Amino acid sequence: MKFFLIESCYIISASLFIFGLKLMNRVKMARLGDFLAAIGMLIAIVITLILPNVINYKWIFIAVLIGSIIGIVWARVVPMTAMPQMVGMFNGFGGLASALVSCSEYLRAGESMTTFTLTIVMLGTFVGAVTFTGSTLAYGKLEGFVEQRPVVYPLQKTINLLLSLASLGCGVVVILNPNEIISYWVVMALSSILGVLLVLPIGGADMPVVISLLNSYSGIAGMLTGFVLMNDGLIVAGTLVGASGIILTKIMCKAMNRSLANVMFGTFGKIDEAQAKGQSKEYVGVKSCTAEEVAIILENATQVIIVPGYGLAASHAQHAIGELAKILEDRGTKVKYAIHPVAGRMPGHMNILLAEASVPYDRLYEMDVINPEFEQTDVALVIGANDVTNPSARNQPGSPIYGMPILNVDKAKSIVVIKRSLSPGFAGIKNPLFENEKTVMFFDDGRAAVEQITKEVKNL
Repeated sequence: MKFFLIESCYIISASLFIFGLKLMNRVKMARLGDFLAAIGMLIAIVITLILPNVINYKWIFIAVLIGSIIGIVWARVVPMTAMPQMVGMFNGFGGLASALVSCSEYLRAGESMTTFTLTIVMLGTFVGAVTFTGSTLAYGKLEGFVEQRPVVYPLQKTINLLLSLASLGCGVVVILNPNEIISYWVVMALSSILGVLLVLPIGGADMPVVISLLNSYSGIAGMLTGFVLMNDGLIVAGTLVGASGIILTKIMCKAMNRSLANVMFGTFGKIDEAQAKGQSKEYVGVKSCTAEEVAIILENATQVIIVPGYGLAASHAQHAIGELAKILEDRGTKVKYAIHPVAGRMPGHMNILLAEASVPYDRLYEMDVINPEFEQTDVALVIGANDVTNPSARNQPGSPIYGMPILNVDKAKSIVVIKRSLSPGFAGIKNPLFENEKTVMFFDDGRAAVEQITKEVKNL
């Protein structure tokens, strides 16, 4: 009877995970989906605690209390602009937990484990350690503690391959002889180093892909831990996270017209000097404007497409742009938002920020849907977006973003770009959009600029 109850609760928990993920596909239902998934996790945790092999509740409850406090505080104090960093560290914590559980089980019962269980333990250790150190470095890149440009070093791919093979070899040694504890620690150390070296050459422009990939790694590590502990709930949860992470990674790669191997080993942001030779890096004919001039341009527009980028997030301009859009709509202007899949620092970053500002979801349009409308649009208002609007992706083979699908901002009748300066985006290259004859630049902080424009629009 007890076994039936436990398995039934795990089935309910897994069902809530799946249903929650399904609801997260729609912004209006995302909160409910998140809540249902959280309830599913709570059920899984409670059921796990009543298993007969749980022998010490004191330390478990202490850990739960500490973790809950950290989670609640972190969720409340971290701004939406820093959500990618938070997600990155969550991925890392998941990997660390899996590596520690695998380590604990090996130290506790390594000699008595079957070959299958030892193999799972070694895989859990490897994937968990890679996920933890890789996610920690990704966090550093996103937060600015670590160089955001691709860091390339001699024999990069060779070193990574040798580390992987050495980890695999030591893992085989442990599987064949569980008493080889030194080999186990070597696997832990090498896989931790590998996680750093895999992420180090990846530039900031690829962070959305890296975040989703590391999310998949954390799920795989959790699934492996589930096999080690023989916990059905953990196996299902880990599998769902791993599978959804891989699917999301594939979507991100498609949005950038690149393969996953190219992301991991192509050092995005490193310009092909031979092909880029002769391309000017200096801007010519850039036109700046005032808030009053932008207000007049918007006042005469029938349709405006707003293109948000990470600059919007960094300046906390989502509420300001939502207010400006509402004023324009009240005056009869049709306002839409063009969302590039990799705009910001993680998948869905712009959607989350605009939802926080109560922007109606039916105003948000994916790239493939909105691109045909730019030619009929009076004004494209770009706020802090750079690489995702760069025409070089279409017409400059020497560009590191060549072939990446972009928003066709340059086809709008008028273009207004709000940006602090002419500094490049994460790809580190010039954006010809800024010197387009239809473009005017408003140089200022995103939020301050939008607030000034809003004030001028109200005065018209």
